[in-house]
Amino acid sequence: MATGLEIEDGSENKGSMWALEQNLDQPMDEEAGRLKNMYKEKKFSSLLLLRLAFQSLGVVYGDLGTSPLYVFYNTFPHGVRDPEEVIGALSLIIYSLTLIPLLKYVFIVCRANDNGQGGTFALYSLLCRHAKIKTIPNQHRTDEELTTYSRSAFHEHSYAAKTKKWLEEYASRKNVLLLLVLVGTCMVIGDGILTPAISVLSAAGGIKVDHPKMSNDVVVVVAVVILVGLFSMQHYGTDKVGWLFAPIVLLWFLLIGGIGIFNIWKYDSSVLKAFSPVYIYRYLRRGGRDGWTSLGGIMLSITGTEALFADLAHFPVSAVQLAFTVVVFPCLLLAYSGQAAYLIKHQDHVIDAFYRSIPDRIYWPVFIVATLAAIVASQATITATFSIIKQALALGCFPRVKVVHTSKKFLGQIYIPDINWILMILCIAVTAGFKNQNQIGNAYGTAVVIVMLATTFLMTLIMLLVWHCHWIVVVIFTALSLVVELTYFSCCTFQDQSRWVGPTCDCSGLSSYHVCLALRYSETLRV
Repeated sequence: MATGLEIEDGSENKGSMWALEQNLDQPMDEEAGRLKNMYKEKKFSSLLLLRLAFQSLGVVYGDLGTSPLYVFYNTFPHGVRDPEEVIGALSLIIYSLTLIPLLKYVFIVCRANDNGQGGTFALYSLLCRHAKIKTIPNQHRTDEELTTYSRSAFHEHSYAAKTKKWLEEYASRKNVLLLLVLVGTCMVIGDGILTPAISVLSAAGGIKVDHPKMSNDVVVVVAVVILVGLFSMQHYGTDKVGWLFAPIVLLWFLLIGGIGIFNIWKYDSSVLKAFSPVYIYRYLRRGGRDGWTSLGGIMLSITGTEALFADLAHFPVSAVQLAFTVVVFPCLLLAYSGQAAYLIKHQDHVIDAFYRSIPDRIYWPVFIVATLAAIVASQATITATFSIIKQALALGCFPRVKVVHTSKKFLGQIYIPDINWILMILCIAVTAGFKNQNQIGNAYGTAVVIVMLATTFLMTLIMLLVWHCHWIVVVIFTALSLVVELTYFSCCTFQDQSRWVGPTCDCSGLSSYHVCLALRYSETLRV
């Protein structure tokens, strides 16, 4: 299994039927692995861990890695007025990458996986086994009185006990929590529509840098052809796609990191002062309302983080952490710093900042790799969409669709044909309809920040009810997360109307849930 969990060998001489029973009725939370005769986390050899970390680059990090293609353009759509603006924006990018993807997701949220599964549904499933809050359609009325898998007891006056009692007391609170989970899940599905559109369109736009007279319609046609090819490859499965895409993404990260170092050395090494958070304060103070709304563009630097968590079913947590800390994080910091150094000297090139900052001798090779990397970026959210829909099916919160397992070794590697083609049609519609990465970026940012807010609230409950963290630790985590995410969410409300495209796409997910709920209820009445 991709989750890295296996049956413990020392099962006190219990036979194969006992093992079969454990396979059919296994506790899904990570804490269950600590109980005797249950499940323990598999220890990977160093070589296998490196191999899985390498593969994870091609599946998990494509979206996060291609953000440098469009972040500065979406941050300064009307141009750069002062070099200090670039330094301030870079400082915001640096600390956003550090607080959200690195600290929050890679080292904290990923530990809350549900038997290796990630995403908002996985967090909800984990909570349901530590409190009687389940209100999903496939729950029978008598299930409400069953005990959970949790073996731990709370002190009567502890914050965890009070929180558990507060959640279980009224059905309305359970329904609000489920609605929060569904909204977060639907936003990830919306990302599966918007990510391929913005990534491929941004990469294909590099053609116009060398051919400025080319019509934008040609760029859109190229993007649509690439999207059709991408979705047509999905039936091969994550394992084969991962081996194909991983070298591309690794080369991409090395290229953008190397170009970043070159640009810092050539144009302006003073951009490194952006590592001081003082420039964040200066940027927001000087920018006023324009500076505040520009945060919507800066937020695109952390898009793909939500897909990182949802893709956990395909790779063990340790492999995902290794790939991010060793390759992804340092290369992204270098890439953004290099672009900032270039923009300080060429403030009028903000529209095509990434492509114009590439040295002339390697422009076309980098363009080809960028286009391939944009295809891979789309893979991350497509794979995440498959994973969360599988979880929704298991909980009875999505209409039944065919799920194809594409690997004999890893249970989490799946392909859902119906969803794949629906995503392709919607991606093409968004790409051909907007024809502009800036407008897609507004919608994309809104959807992503809503997912992050939902994850923060669920993680707060998990830290209390599952991990039994001290309330001070919970407050610190929640406060830091909300400060960043609510700031970005507030700026999204000042964007134009295109910001609502993402949430509008996601309403289909909620509609599917209500249809499924009605069908389940009618079946119950017949029984």
